[in-house]
Amino acid sequence: MISKSGQSAKLLRSCHDDFDPDWSDRPAFAVRLDFSDYEAEVPQHQHQQGQLILTLHGAVTCKTENGLWIVPPDCGVWIPGGVPHSNQVTSNARLSYLFVQPGAATLPQECCALSVSPMLREMILRLADVSVNYAPDDHVGRMVRVLLDELAQMPIQGLELPASSHPKIAAITAALMAEPSDRRTLVEWAAHVAMSERSLKRLMVQETGLTFGRWRRQLHLIIALRELASGATVQRVSSDLGYESATAFIVMFKKALGTTPTRYFAR
Repeated sequence: MISKSGQSAKLLRSCHDDFDPDWSDRPAFAVRLDFSDYEAEVPQHQHQQGQLILTLHGAVTCKTENGLWIVPPDCGVWIPGGVPHSNQVTSNARLSYLFVQPGAATLPQECCALSVSPMLREMILRLADVSVNYAPDDHVGRMVRVLLDELAQMPIQGLELPASSHPKIAAITAALMAEPSDRRTLVEWAAHVAMSERSLKRLMVQETGLTFGRWRRQLHLIIALRELASGATVQRVSSDLGYESATAFIVMFKKALGTTPTRYFAR
């Protein structure tokens, strides 16, 4: 393939071309993926096994029917088996996928973002480097038992944007995802979707569990984490999200995650 500049463009393939996770009967196995080799968007699909998507570099956004999760470095998104989902990665993303057989560990029954300790991260990377044909009682099999016990202890992180299939909420979500700097008030959004302010306020809480203000702040946080992980500056992200200053954006970020963007990614 030749690009407009006349240079050869790299042909990217789907990551599903290289492996089928449902063929293995082991309690867990892992793979590493460098998305410089793969298409950035993975269309909706599902697995028999549960899946932990671990970010090594960059970020991945995971979408299900009920929510949107951002997975920056040192976190993972847990997707139980059988849940349809799609992924969108940043161009600099390097990921590790951990697949877990149903019943092999006591893990959440709903999608969620999990903290990943340094020890667990290294165990997952080690598992990705060995053969999947390990025996239950050999060295790898024993490591997998410890790995799954450790995974079950990881705390849930609040990196989810609740989603809704309701057409009114879906329309607002699509508009704000496309233009996150849009600062229309609840009154203005209500007029936009032909509802009263009171009805939209009630519908938002009913569909997402959050007030409109909290929901929009969460959307900003999700977008900010994705963009910062891809290499954008704090100044650029704060501007893209419509904040009056970088300081105002940092205050929002620190209130949500307990630290500044610089310190968060320095971890």
